[in-house]
Amino acid sequence: MPSPKVAPVVLSEEERSVLTGWVRRRKTSQALALRARIVLLCAEGGTIARVAEQAGTSRNTVSKWRSRFLSDRLEGLTDEPRPGRPRVISDEQVERVVTATLEETPGADTHWSTRSMAAATGMSQSAISRIWRASPAASAPHRPPNAKPAAPSTRTRSRKPLVRGGGSGI
Repeated sequence: MPSPKVAPVVLSEEERSVLTGWVRRRKTSQALALRARIVLLCAEGGTIARVAEQAGTSRNTVSKWRSRFLSDRLEGLTDEPRPGRPRVISDEQVERVVTATLEETPGADTHWSTRSMAAATGMSQSAISRIWRASPAASAPHRPPNAKPAAPSTRTRSRKPLVRGGGSGI
């Protein structure tokens, strides 16, 4: 029994340029790039099976993103909010902490500690720690960016016994 006829995907020039940008950008998540590639292939007139083969995914995936694009356009391709606790720390707060870490010094000290930054920003010490771990530039601002880690010790442990003599010779 033949499948019902699917509605064609027609793109505006703006939608086509946004989707092409998502596919080509190196910073785009792989999931979003795949969804954009699926929609672009569908707009070229490919069947669901052919698009699935070209995109290297299943027909169910192609059908899902094709129908979501037809109903919600570009907004339908982005990820929906995840379940769980919403973020408490805003992007502005993160930016303020990273900027202060890189551009300011805490009074007489040479670099920020999590405690001193927490006191200066009114945030918790663990929040500062999480921000610094997530930002490689802010994790060690007192260290030059091209600094190499310390070389391992060249001293080796002696193979000689620590106690000499007194043995039975066995």
